Amino acid sequence: MRALEPDFPFRPNQFPFFYGWLILAVATLAVLMSIPGQTMGVSVFTEPLMEVTGLSRIGLSNAYLCGTLLSGALLPWAGSLLDRVGARAATLVASAGLSVTLMYLSAVDRVADAVIGIVGAGSAQGAFFGAMVFGFFALRFTGQGMLTLIGRTLIGRWFDRLRGIVSGASSPFVSLGFSMTPILFAGWIDASGWRGAWLEMALVIGLGMGSLGWLVFRDSPEECGLRMDGAPEPAADRLPGSSEVSSLHPELPGSADREPEFDRSQAVRTLMFWAIVVPLALQGLTVTGITFHILDLGAEAGLGRTATIGIFPPIAVVSVLTSIGIGWLTNHLRIQTLFAWMLVAQVVGFASAAGLDEAGLYWATVAGLGFSGGCFVPLSTVAIPRFFGRQHLGAINSAMMMCIVWGSAAGPTAMAASRDILGSYQIGLYVCAAASALVLFPVLWAPLPPAPREVRKAGD
Repeated sequence: MRALEPDFPFRPNQFPFFYGWLILAVATLAVLMSIPGQTMGVSVFTEPLMEVTGLSRIGLSNAYLCGTLLSGALLPWAGSLLDRVGARAATLVASAGLSVTLMYLSAVDRVADAVIGIVGAGSAQGAFFGAMVFGFFALRFTGQGMLTLIGRTLIGRWFDRLRGIVSGASSPFVSLGFSMTPILFAGWIDASGWRGAWLEMALVIGLGMGSLGWLVFRDSPEECGLRMDGAPEPAADRLPGSSEVSSLHPELPGSADREPEFDRSQAVRTLMFWAIVVPLALQGLTVTGITFHILDLGAEAGLGRTATIGIFPPIAVVSVLTSIGIGWLTNHLRIQTLFAWMLVAQVVGFASAAGLDEAGLYWATVAGLGFSGGCFVPLSTVAIPRFFGRQHLGAINSAMMMCIVWGSAAGPTAMAASRDILGSYQIGLYVCAAASALVLFPVLWAPLPPAPREVRKAGD
């Protein structure tokens, strides 16, 4: 189709600067446009949703769990679709899907009421629960799933030696956007109501992100007659061990004479894949649980709505500064070491969140969640293409994201269960901190993945 060819409506290799920088900007925007489908974006809508649906906190959390698990199960298919049809078509589908989902959620109680009118009042609770499961499934799949997957995959495809630096450049905007979301969305709801806020978001994403993604996105520099990083020569022409640091750490960029070419089935059979995924999934699980119930968590600690939401700006500051530094360090330190730092910060942040009423623990929560959150984007962007290559990047990224999504699915329900069954959120937070501590040393000592042919033989 002419409208999806790389030279239409303009040729990227005719730009006076490396086109990858424009890809970076719009890919970062795509991740930001996924926020309505992220827990940060859903959290401020939980109270209105409980009010209009009549679902309890744990009931709404269970609907979120079911919807997120279903969306995660489809992400491997979405990754394969991205590799097959390309980023431009996938962005159009994801943006339109997220837009329609937001419109549906703005009237979810009315949809459930219509169903109840057909099946009878005796099925009211099930109708509201089913309506929310479907809404959360579509929201998480199109937002947290597809748009995020597209943005991170494109950054990995367009950069190699500069991948850590550009992910560090992208991360502050993502971290700041995510951290400020509760405050911005709360103000949006105050101005337009929760229904109006979702309808206005649908318009921005459906028309804005869909059009911009189709106009700008291209799947790789090679299809546009360009090289990764804007280099004048192919990456394969670089000599192995071209820097002192790379020769000491063979997983760093520039240390191998050819890019690895793992497919998804080969990648998931390596220990390195799980060393990458487990810390990210633990972060997703716990931070999702904290964020989803943030107002109630603050109330349990004796904090008001304004004071509770006020924790996010300082977390954003720490996260932004961390993401810049971690992005740069990915070219100078082992990925395993950086993941270990992230896990230590998770232990501090998760355990401290159990005592937000104490000033010292409040700021320890800010430091721990801010640092670990700042690690999340650069490490999740850099690690997969670094170790497994670009050829099947969408498919491998989708396997990683499926695990993260499933982890985040369990977070709200786990925290709600901790509060309702054990009496507070504290036990749940301590368990998550202990889990991060347990995986610290296996992650730190994870070996480099073997060559793809060796993985294939091991799986035969």
